[in-house]
Amino acid sequence: MKFLGNIFWLLFGGIIIAIIYFMVGLVICVSIIGIPFGVQLFKLGSYALWPFGRELVDRPNEPGCLSVFMNLIWILFGWWEIAILHLVFGLLFCITIVGIPWGLQHFKMAIASVFPFGKEVRYVNEYQSY
Repeated sequence: MKFLGNIFWLLFGGIIIAIIYFMVGLVICVSIIGIPFGVQLFKLGSYALWPFGRELVDRPNEPGCLSVFMNLIWILFGWWEIAILHLVFGLLFCITIVGIPWGLQHFKMAIASVFPFGKEVRYVNEYQSY
């Protein structure tokens, strides 16, 4: 089911989102100061490329002082606009019953796009007990 969800995600715009994340990440990495932000955009792009069956979780011992500081800089430079776009697309997908899984993925990406520092992409094992 995760495979089909990812295929439909790619068909309904996931590939475009990932390409935009990757292209902006490359542009930002041109300056040495922007490399940490570009790396976060690459992480978000890889998550946007294949989101079903993966999740963005806190790394061990996070959030630390540096990741909190970098997240504040991230928000101040206007990356919260990406989160608003993901929220709008999530609401549009959730209007229909069929689109709810893709809308929920957009909501997860909205949270990830506000606080990307201190996170890592992890594969979800559906048989794992918590």
